[in-house]
Parts: sequence; structure tokens; C-alpha cells
Amino acid sequence: MLTITERGAGWPTARGSGSPVTARRASPGRLGSGSSPLPAAPPGPRPRPAAPADLDGEGEEEEEVGDAGRLLLRVLHVSESPAPLTVRVSPSVKDVRPFIVGAVVRGMDLQAGNALKRFLTSQTRLHEELCEKRTAATIATHDLRAVRGPLLYGTRLPQDLKIVPLGRREVKAKDLVRQLQLEAEEHRKQKKRQNVSGLHRYLHLLDGKESYPCLVDADGDVISFPPITNSEKTKVKKTTSDLFLEVTSAASLQICKDVMDALVLKMAEIQKQTVESQEDGSLSDTEADALSGQLPDSGADAGAEKAGPASLVVEQVRVLDEDGPLRVVYPSKTDLGLAGPHVTVVR
Repeated sequence: MLTITERGAGWPTARGSGSPVTARRASPGRLGSGSSPLPAAPPGPRPRPAAPADLDGEGEEEEEVGDAGRLLLRVLHVSESPAPLTVRVSPSVKDVRPFIVGAVVRGMDLQAGNALKRFLTSQTRLHEELCEKRTAATIATHDLRAVRGPLLYGTRLPQDLKIVPLGRREVKAKDLVRQLQLEAEEHRKQKKRQNVSGLHRYLHLLDGKESYPCLVDADGDVISFPPITNSEKTKVKKTTSDLFLEVTSAASLQICKDVMDALVLKMAEIQKQTVESQEDGSLSDTEADALSGQLPDSGADAGAEKAGPASLVVEQVRVLDEDGPLRVVYPSKTDLGLAGPHVTVVR
């Protein structure tokens, strides 16, 4: 299991960003204790150049404050999960959008304050920055309770792909694209400018595609149509605590993993901020329900309950070829290795 100890807020960065990270391996039976088989460091804070404040003990105080505010991010391996989610990949995606990575995150509190808004905003920022306006990769997040596995990642013809897009009625992909094109044109006329917003900005990514990529659940329902939208069926709401995350790309598997790393670490940051705000005295919607006599949702996973209020559980998701061979599993032992400043990763 993986323990991430976070010592401050900051935007998670992609691989190769140069952000400072300290990684240690926890000894068996002392998960998250900070023990390490590496040569013991001398007592006291690590020396840093030109830091007179450390001589007065301020460095030790910072360490103590950071340890008190740690958040645990625990990785549940496929072998440990009672019902691991898998994604099978059809050969048809090879020339369309061949790369996909998935993960399950349990124990997220989106009810408190503006946690859901911050979560959705973080996706928008990732799409704009690391995903390069969805040209490099696209994120889709789902309420795990509405996802029925195993999942199939493949392609369908525009006239055969049906989806219930977020905030819309069921529609064929070719009709959805046409609707969005008309909306974009109307938007240009009203605003008297060439730039468009929302989903309209990504329509050009489908240019020249004879078939469209899609993620289909065990019911045969399309729950994701990257890079355009995902389904109302699996929409993330305030009551969502367990999520299935997917990142797809036409560029590379590595960008999928980089984006997933950034997303999971951002979720950990949001969860940490939520826990801290609750400790400051503000009540979440769940706590308010408890005070009014309502029972909280009992659908949360037992693993997330064990992790505690300041923890998240990340379950591995395997992506397989349609005929069986493993393509990728996330998170692997090399994933989640980079984080923002003041973050310590312990494996």
C-alpha cells in the first residue's frame, strides 16, 4: 500500500517537472510510520543552505506541523480487491484513440462546502494545461456506484454510437456533433467573435474520424465519448464518494499516466482541505444529516472506512487487450512518484 503524506497545498505536477519529492519505503507493519530501511539521517531537520531560521528550531516546528496534517493515500492492489474493475480494449481504437488508463478512488468527501466545485474546477484546469486543451489527453470521472464492469473501450460509427450526454437527452454521436457545431456557429454570431467555449472547442479533434471512441459498460451503455463528453448515467454528484477515473489519449500512454497522477494527487489535496475545514468547525452535509436524524449513505467501501476521514483509497484498474494480455495497470509501483512541494511519498 502507498502512503502519501502531504505537507501543504500546491498543484500536482507532471513527470519531469522538477518538483521536490522525497520517497521512502515503509517497513512491513508500520504503514505510514515514516520508518525507512535507508541509512538513518542525523537527528534534527535536514540541513538547507542559507537557512538561519533552522538554527533557531523553526525547521523542526515546520516538520511537526506538516506531520500533524498528513493525508494517507493507500493503494489497493488488484489481488486485494474483492471485485477489481477491468477495462478491455478493442483493436478498433488503434488508429483512433489507442491509449487509456483507469483508476478507482474511494472515500472522497464531495459533500462538504464547495468540494465538488473545486473537484470539477481542477479537471477544467488539467484539461487546459497538462492535457493541452484535450489535444494531449482527456479526463472523464464517474460515480462508481453507477458503473457496471467489466468495461469495453472501443469505437462505434457516429450513427451507431448513442449516449446520454451530461445535461442532455440521449442522442446519436453524429447528431450531438452536429448540434454542437450549430451551437458554436450561433455563439460566434451572437458574440461576434471566432472563439467558442465549452464542448464546442473540442469538435475539431473528431475531424476526419470515420468512427468515434467510446467506453461501454456491462449493460451496453456508453458512459464516455472522449474527447467530447461522458454520460449523465455516471455523473459525479455531491453524494458521490467512490469514483472511477479514466484518462484517454491519441498521443501516448505516458501522458495518460501523468494526467492520472496529477488528478489523483489533486483529489488528495482537495480531501485534505476538506478534512481541515471540518476540523476547524464547519459541518459537511453528511454531518448535518446525522444531526437531523438522517442516516448517511452506507454504500461507501469498507476499505475507505478503514482508511479514516483523512485518507483516500486508490484501487488498481487493469487495462487488457480484448483477447486477454495485460496492457497497463494503474497505479503501478512507478506511478504517483512525483508530487508538489512539501509532499512525501512513502511506498
